[in-house]
Amino acid sequence: MFKFKGTGVAVITPFYSDFKVDFDSLTRIINFQIENGVEYLVALGSTAEAATLSADEKTQIASLFVKINQGRVPLIIGVGGNNTQAVVEELKSRDFKGFDAILSVSPAYNKPTQEGLYQHFAAIAKASPLPVIIYNVPGRTAQNMEPKTVIRLANDFKNIIAIKEAAGNMAQALELIRTKPDGFEIISGDDTLALPLVYAGGAGVISVIGQGIPKEFSQLIRYGLQHKVNEANQLLYKIIPIIDLIFAEGNPTGIKSLLHQKGYCENVLRLPLVAATTPLNQSIKNYIESF
Repeated sequence: MFKFKGTGVAVITPFYSDFKVDFDSLTRIINFQIENGVEYLVALGSTAEAATLSADEKTQIASLFVKINQGRVPLIIGVGGNNTQAVVEELKSRDFKGFDAILSVSPAYNKPTQEGLYQHFAAIAKASPLPVIIYNVPGRTAQNMEPKTVIRLANDFKNIIAIKEAAGNMAQALELIRTKPDGFEIISGDDTLALPLVYAGGAGVISVIGQGIPKEFSQLIRYGLQHKVNEANQLLYKIIPIIDLIFAEGNPTGIKSLLHQKGYCENVLRLPLVAATTPLNQSIKNYIESF
């Protein structure tokens, strides 16, 4: 049975005002997700500002997830980069005890061909001790992984179990669902498109907004999986405005503002990211008060 059906949350990394990792706030955020119904958690993804974390910080954060979770929900850990050999070495040397799968993002900056993307993930699949979820997010990587490449990987490597698809292209997502082999799942990486993707046969979402409103957003996806269209649509249109707001100045700028205003963390990001502007903070506050 596929472990990652429903709502997963890409958890932020909270920082103190001196930019050190705030493990107490991270503990509260992890519990907030699990206690409000999300099906699984993702540690050390792009929403976690993983690119700005040291190797030691990543190890401590991963250990905290396992310690606080205590087996309550499945856990995914982000392991990716644009140096294939470095990713492979990390997969071979790191302790993944307590985690259930790897989330590996398509290489950024290098702009490999489709064959290069295939070979990158083939190397990862061969090295990974855990099932692999590949992550296509051309808005961050500047290169789209085409459906034919994804399906080729899914057919060739049984431990590549899913894709987090965040191209913002519903036609592409439908093509993935149409052509995927049995045992391979399509997970939305776009909060706004998550419900339509579920209606079409997707497995759910790895969400950003889900950690700000975990009870409501996880219920939205469950409605979709249960084909309760009226209930789902009514909740979706209530949530769409805050999805737009949290991405207005990039991610995780908006979601950190929301969580700060809910009392879960400081509104601090590491450079080159910066905190939300005053107008955006106010708009998010207005939404929270009216939700």
